[in-house]
Amino acid sequence: MHPINILTSHAVPLDRPNVDTDQIIPKQFLKRIERTGYGDFLFYDWRRIQEGPNAGQPHPDFVLNKHHHKGAKILIAGKNFGCGSSREHAAWALTDFGFLAVIAPSFADIFFSNAGKNGMILVRLSDADVQTLMERSEKNPAHKITINLEAQTVIDDKGFSAHFDIDPFRKYCLLNGLDDIGLTLRHESELDDFENKHDAEFWLKPRPTAA
Repeated sequence: MHPINILTSHAVPLDRPNVDTDQIIPKQFLKRIERTGYGDFLFYDWRRIQEGPNAGQPHPDFVLNKHHHKGAKILIAGKNFGCGSSREHAAWALTDFGFLAVIAPSFADIFFSNAGKNGMILVRLSDADVQTLMERSEKNPAHKITINLEAQTVIDDKGFSAHFDIDPFRKYCLLNGLDDIGLTLRHESELDDFENKHDAEFWLKPRPTAA
């Protein structure tokens, strides 16, 4: 994971509630053994035409296919984002596509945990605040939003300002770019000392002699 603190970007407004993990990354794409490459299949059923002679082609009406949203690092969504099954692939797909933050009124608990462990800032704001940012990004795709993790604020250049809550431990991990492995490796020297001591004790331990 890379450390993240201040993020400024235009945003993709996905004005849909209850977006589940099967829409974020459909089940037929879960067979990969790597954690990369899932971004190509993010929101696949919505991004691609599903029937007819143009099946498989980008759907011109879906927001992620709009050229002016290309490169956005922030996704704005409706309530209960990430509901459904507990696949970690949903977080992998979002980060692989390039999203570093999602702003929504609420998130499914397991998705919230998975996303944090994969370096994403999830920002809970009120329905009214989310709607304000959604409408501004829809009206002006170049509308920039700044998320300050250290200060726990979201602002824009039109006077919007809101505070969001975040668990201190999650905040620490995101600010320092620490996933579960990174947290363990902070104690690498102590672990090495333990292993070396264990090995030494094993080889010095008397062995029973044959009768």
